[in-house]
Amino acid sequence: MRIITYNVNGIRSAITKGFTEWLETDPADVICLQEVKATKENVDLARIEALGYETYWYPAEKKGYSGVAIFTKIKPDQVYYGNGIMQSDAEGRVIRADFGDLTLINAYFPSGSSGDVRQAYKYQWLDEFYEYIGKLKAERPNLVVCGDYNICHKPIDIHNPASNKDSSGFLPEERAWMDKWFDSGFIDSFRHFNTDPHHYSWWSFRANSRANNKGWRIDYISASQSLQDRLKHGTIYPDVKHSDHCPVYMELNR
Repeated sequence: MRIITYNVNGIRSAITKGFTEWLETDPADVICLQEVKATKENVDLARIEALGYETYWYPAEKKGYSGVAIFTKIKPDQVYYGNGIMQSDAEGRVIRADFGDLTLINAYFPSGSSGDVRQAYKYQWLDEFYEYIGKLKAERPNLVVCGDYNICHKPIDIHNPASNKDSSGFLPEERAWMDKWFDSGFIDSFRHFNTDPHHYSWWSFRANSRANNKGWRIDYISASQSLQDRLKHGTIYPDVKHSDHCPVYMELNR
Protein backbone atom coordinates (compact mmCIF):
# COMPACT_ATOMS: atom_id res chain seq x y z
CA MET A 1 0.00 0.00 0.00
CA ARG A 2 1.39 3.37 -1.09
CA ILE A 3 0.23 6.21 1.17
CA ILE A 4 0.68 9.97 0.84
CA THR A 5 -0.20 12.72 3.30
CA TYR A 6 -0.51 16.21 1.83
CA ASN A 7 -1.78 19.53 3.20
CA VAL A 8 -3.07 21.09 -0.02
CA ASN A 9 -3.97 24.49 1.51
CA GLY A 10 -7.21 24.53 -0.44
CA ILE A 11 -8.04 21.69 -2.85
CA ARG A 12 -9.53 24.03 -5.45
CA SER A 13 -6.40 26.18 -5.43
CA ALA A 14 -4.21 23.07 -5.70
CA ILE A 15 -6.23 21.85 -8.71
CA THR A 16 -5.50 25.12 -10.55
CA LYS A 17 -1.79 24.45 -9.93
CA GLY A 18 -1.73 20.95 -11.46
CA PHE A 19 -2.90 18.72 -8.61
CA THR A 20 -5.10 16.57 -10.87
CA GLU A 21 -2.33 16.16 -13.42
CA TRP A 22 -0.06 15.01 -10.60
CA LEU A 23 -2.67 12.42 -9.58
CA GLU A 24 -2.56 11.14 -13.15
CA THR A 25 1.07 10.08 -12.54
CA ASP A 26 -0.28 7.54 -9.97
CA PRO A 27 1.70 8.81 -6.96
CA ALA A 28 -0.06 6.58 -4.40
CA ASP A 29 -2.94 4.20 -3.71
CA VAL A 30 -4.25 6.27 -0.78
CA ILE A 31 -3.87 10.04 -0.50
CA CYS A 32 -4.72 11.77 2.77
CA LEU A 33 -5.43 15.47 2.31
CA GLN A 34 -5.64 18.17 4.95
CA GLU A 35 -6.92 21.73 4.78
CA VAL A 36 -9.11 20.96 1.80
CA LYS A 37 -11.21 24.09 2.54
CA ALA A 38 -14.13 22.70 0.53
CA THR A 39 -16.95 20.18 0.52
CA LYS A 40 -17.17 17.34 -1.95
CA GLU A 41 -19.96 19.17 -3.78
CA ASN A 42 -17.70 22.19 -4.35
CA VAL A 43 -15.14 20.25 -6.38
CA ASP A 44 -15.34 18.80 -9.89
CA LEU A 45 -14.15 15.27 -9.22
CA ALA A 46 -14.82 13.69 -12.62
CA ARG A 47 -11.16 13.46 -13.70
CA ILE A 48 -10.05 12.32 -10.26
CA GLU A 49 -12.72 9.61 -10.01
CA ALA A 50 -11.87 8.51 -13.56
CA LEU A 51 -8.40 7.61 -12.23
CA GLY A 52 -9.99 5.10 -9.86
CA TYR A 53 -10.05 7.17 -6.68
CA GLU A 54 -13.01 7.00 -4.35
CA THR A 55 -13.14 10.15 -2.23
CA TYR A 56 -14.26 10.53 1.37
CA TRP A 57 -14.60 14.02 2.83
CA TYR A 58 -14.93 15.47 6.31
CA PRO A 59 -15.16 19.26 5.91
CA ALA A 60 -15.32 21.84 8.66
CA GLU A 61 -18.63 23.43 9.51
CA LYS A 62 -17.09 26.82 8.70
CA LYS A 63 -16.92 27.34 4.93
CA GLY A 64 -13.48 27.60 3.35
CA TYR A 65 -11.70 26.36 6.48
CA SER A 66 -9.76 23.27 7.52
CA GLY A 67 -11.28 19.90 6.54
CA VAL A 68 -9.77 16.52 5.61
CA ALA A 69 -10.33 14.02 2.82
CA ILE A 70 -9.11 10.60 1.73
CA PHE A 71 -8.72 9.73 -1.95
CA THR A 72 -8.22 5.99 -2.33
CA LYS A 73 -7.93 3.37 -5.07
CA ILE A 74 -8.27 0.62 -2.44
CA LYS A 75 -11.83 0.38 -1.17
CA PRO A 76 -11.94 0.71 2.62
CA ASP A 77 -13.97 -1.72 4.69
CA GLN A 78 -15.30 1.14 6.77
CA VAL A 79 -14.92 4.93 7.01
CA TYR A 80 -15.49 6.87 10.24
CA TYR A 81 -15.99 10.63 10.25
CA GLY A 82 -14.56 12.58 13.18
CA ASN A 83 -13.29 11.34 16.53
CA GLY A 84 -16.35 12.16 18.62
CA ILE A 85 -14.88 15.31 20.18
CA MET A 86 -17.13 18.27 19.49
CA GLN A 87 -14.78 21.11 18.57
CA SER A 88 -12.38 18.90 16.63
CA ASP A 89 -15.29 17.48 14.64
CA ALA A 90 -16.74 20.95 13.99
CA GLU A 91 -13.36 21.89 12.51
CA GLY A 92 -13.20 18.75 10.33
CA ARG A 93 -9.90 17.46 11.71
CA VAL A 94 -10.05 13.65 11.75
CA ILE A 95 -11.21 10.96 9.32
CA ARG A 96 -10.53 7.22 9.66
CA ALA A 97 -10.53 4.38 7.14
CA ASP A 98 -10.09 0.66 7.88
CA PHE A 99 -8.41 -1.63 5.34
CA GLY A 100 -8.35 -5.21 6.60
CA ASP A 101 -6.22 -5.27 9.76
CA LEU A 102 -4.89 -1.76 9.04
CA THR A 103 -6.50 1.44 10.33
CA LEU A 104 -5.57 4.72 8.67
CA ILE A 105 -6.14 8.01 10.47
CA ASN A 106 -5.93 11.27 8.52
CA ALA A 107 -5.63 14.22 10.90
CA TYR A 108 -5.15 17.96 10.61
CA PHE A 109 -3.64 19.09 13.91
CA PRO A 110 -4.49 22.67 14.95
CA SER A 111 -2.02 25.50 14.49
CA GLY A 112 -1.27 27.80 17.37
CA SER A 113 0.46 30.47 15.32
CA SER A 114 -2.47 32.93 15.37
CA GLY A 115 -2.22 33.55 19.12
CA ASP A 116 -2.66 32.34 22.68
CA VAL A 117 -6.28 31.17 22.31
CA ARG A 118 -5.49 28.80 19.47
CA GLN A 119 -2.25 27.68 21.10
CA ALA A 120 -4.23 26.72 24.18
CA TYR A 121 -6.70 24.83 22.00
CA LYS A 122 -3.81 23.10 20.25
CA TYR A 123 -2.60 21.70 23.59
CA GLN A 124 -6.15 20.63 24.45
CA TRP A 125 -6.54 18.96 21.06
CA LEU A 126 -3.21 17.12 21.40
CA ASP A 127 -4.27 15.66 24.75
CA GLU A 128 -7.68 14.64 23.43
CA PHE A 129 -6.20 13.10 20.30
CA TYR A 130 -3.61 11.16 22.28
CA GLU A 131 -6.38 9.69 24.41
CA TYR A 132 -8.51 8.89 21.34
CA ILE A 133 -5.63 7.09 19.64
CA GLY A 134 -4.77 5.19 22.83
CA LYS A 135 -8.29 3.78 23.04
CA LEU A 136 -8.38 2.99 19.32
CA LYS A 137 -5.02 1.20 19.48
CA ALA A 138 -6.44 -1.22 22.03
CA GLU A 139 -8.92 -2.56 19.45
CA ARG A 140 -7.06 -1.72 16.21
CA PRO A 141 -3.33 -2.09 16.96
CA ASN A 142 -2.07 -1.64 13.38
CA LEU A 143 -2.40 2.13 13.01
CA VAL A 144 -1.08 4.57 10.44
CA VAL A 145 -1.58 8.19 11.49
CA CYS A 146 -1.08 10.61 8.60
CA GLY A 147 -1.34 14.32 8.65
CA ASP A 148 -0.16 17.84 9.18
CA TYR A 149 0.92 17.66 12.83
CA ASN A 150 1.92 21.34 12.87
CA ILE A 151 4.94 20.44 15.05
CA CYS A 152 8.64 20.03 14.27
CA HIS A 153 9.89 17.26 16.50
CA LYS A 154 13.64 17.85 16.67
CA PRO A 155 16.18 20.50 15.62
CA ILE A 156 16.98 18.48 12.51
CA ASP A 157 13.38 19.04 11.39
CA ILE A 158 13.57 22.85 11.15
CA HIS A 159 15.92 25.10 9.20
CA ASN A 160 16.82 27.38 12.11
CA PRO A 161 16.05 25.85 15.51
CA ALA A 162 17.70 28.64 17.51
CA SER A 163 15.64 31.48 16.07
CA ASN A 164 12.42 29.44 16.19
CA LYS A 165 12.67 28.19 19.77
CA ASP A 166 9.78 30.44 20.81
CA SER A 167 7.68 29.82 17.68
CA SER A 168 4.44 27.84 17.74
CA GLY A 169 5.20 24.51 16.14
CA PHE A 170 8.60 24.23 17.82
CA LEU A 171 7.77 25.02 21.43
CA PRO A 172 9.20 22.74 24.15
CA GLU A 173 5.71 21.58 25.21
CA GLU A 174 4.81 20.63 21.63
CA ARG A 175 8.08 18.80 21.08
CA ALA A 176 7.59 16.97 24.40
CA TRP A 177 4.20 15.80 23.13
CA MET A 178 5.94 14.40 20.04
CA ASP A 179 8.41 12.57 22.29
CA LYS A 180 5.45 11.08 24.17
CA TRP A 181 3.74 10.20 20.90
CA PHE A 182 6.64 8.24 19.46
CA ASP A 183 7.49 6.71 22.85
CA SER A 184 3.92 5.38 23.00
CA GLY A 185 4.65 2.94 20.19
CA PHE A 186 4.78 4.86 16.92
CA ILE A 187 7.48 5.00 14.25
CA ASP A 188 8.27 8.24 12.40
CA SER A 189 8.27 6.55 8.99
CA PHE A 190 10.33 9.22 7.26
CA ARG A 191 13.07 9.14 9.89
CA HIS A 192 12.93 5.33 9.85
CA PHE A 193 14.38 5.49 6.34
CA ASN A 194 16.10 8.90 6.31
CA THR A 195 18.40 10.37 8.96
CA ASP A 196 19.82 13.27 6.90
CA PRO A 197 19.07 16.95 7.66
CA HIS A 198 17.46 19.56 5.39
CA HIS A 199 14.30 17.56 4.62
CA TYR A 200 11.18 19.67 5.09
CA SER A 201 7.49 19.51 4.19
CA TRP A 202 6.38 23.14 4.67
CA TRP A 203 7.87 26.49 3.72
CA SER A 204 6.65 29.98 4.50
CA PHE A 205 5.50 32.05 1.53
CA ARG A 206 7.78 34.80 2.84
CA ALA A 207 11.40 35.59 1.94
CA ASN A 208 11.74 33.02 -0.85
CA SER A 209 11.83 30.29 1.81
CA ARG A 210 11.08 27.37 -0.47
CA ALA A 211 13.68 28.28 -3.08
CA ASN A 212 16.23 28.54 -0.27
CA ASN A 213 14.92 25.38 1.45
CA LYS A 214 14.30 27.21 4.72
CA GLY A 215 11.51 24.91 5.82
CA TRP A 216 9.90 22.92 8.60
CA ARG A 217 9.07 19.19 8.69
CA ILE A 218 5.58 19.24 10.19
CA ASP A 219 3.83 16.57 8.08
CA TYR A 220 4.20 12.97 9.22
CA ILE A 221 3.13 9.42 8.59
CA SER A 222 3.39 7.56 11.90
CA ALA A 223 3.11 3.78 11.94
CA SER A 224 2.51 1.48 14.90
CA GLN A 225 5.56 -0.48 16.04
CA SER A 226 3.57 -3.59 15.10
CA LEU A 227 3.93 -2.55 11.44
CA GLN A 228 7.70 -2.13 11.49
CA ASP A 229 8.43 -5.30 9.51
CA ARG A 230 5.88 -4.25 6.87
CA LEU A 231 7.44 -0.82 6.17
CA LYS A 232 9.11 -0.62 2.77
CA HIS A 233 9.92 3.02 2.05
CA GLY A 234 9.41 6.58 3.24
CA THR A 235 10.28 9.89 1.59
CA ILE A 236 9.26 13.50 0.99
CA TYR A 237 8.48 15.11 -2.38
CA PRO A 238 9.64 18.75 -2.12
CA ASP A 239 9.45 19.26 -5.88
CA VAL A 240 5.66 18.73 -5.92
CA LYS A 241 4.31 22.27 -5.67
CA HIS A 242 0.56 22.79 -5.41
CA SER A 243 0.69 24.18 -1.86
CA ASP A 244 3.01 25.67 0.75
CA HIS A 245 3.35 22.06 1.93
CA CYS A 246 4.56 19.08 -0.09
CA PRO A 247 3.54 15.41 -0.08
CA VAL A 248 5.05 12.89 2.35
CA TYR A 249 5.10 9.24 1.21
CA MET A 250 5.20 5.85 2.90
CA GLU A 251 4.96 2.38 1.44
CA LEU A 252 4.15 -0.76 3.39
CA ASN A 253 3.16 -4.36 2.73
CA ARG A 254 -0.51 -5.03 3.29
